[in-house]
Amino acid sequence: MDPTKKHAEKLAEVVSYFDGKLKKHGVNAKGLDYNSAGAQEIRFEQLCKVIHSTRPFSVNDYGCGYGSLADYLKGLGHRFSYTGFDVSKTMIDAAKARPGADVDWKFTAELTEMNPADYTIACGVFNLRINTPEEEWLAYVLESIENIAQLSTKGFSFNMLTKYSDKDKMRADLFYGDPTLFFDHCKRKYSRNVALLHDYELYDFTVLVRL
Repeated sequence: MDPTKKHAEKLAEVVSYFDGKLKKHGVNAKGLDYNSAGAQEIRFEQLCKVIHSTRPFSVNDYGCGYGSLADYLKGLGHRFSYTGFDVSKTMIDAAKARPGADVDWKFTAELTEMNPADYTIACGVFNLRINTPEEEWLAYVLESIENIAQLSTKGFSFNMLTKYSDKDKMRADLFYGDPTLFFDHCKRKYSRNVALLHDYELYDFTVLVRL
């Protein structure tokens, strides 16, 4: 089952939050609720370590916003086809309207329109839970990771705020994941080749799964 449809009510609050950020800040890092473009790029750098290819590859961007990951990959000189998915139709409209997109970049707000790619990358999609209880949000996250795995043929990666964040800076509307839980889950269920990255000076972690 499509987890975005199953949990549509929970995600409606998240979509409203990000639509507001985009409206306020425009098509930039703050419009995606990042503190800065530099912090966004650091996260992209970690997530893209799952990609091992000197040849053209395909990538799914799970929670694409306005497509900034595609810009990052293009800036590195990669040759790739790209499909971006986001539950926010406002974000997808912004992505489609933005100049500079390559002809083989596609954007959709319907998960059913996504096809398997070499790699699937999910950046920042699990952090904001608003009022959803942690147990329910965790169930949504695990269902989404399963969906991400099914959309990937060579590997996938995702990141998440860490439970090791400073207690006085943690917010009640955010989800802070247990890095060891997600490492163990992916190791047992998806692949022997799993990496946990938690050493890049931000309050989150990245999991890489090579299939």
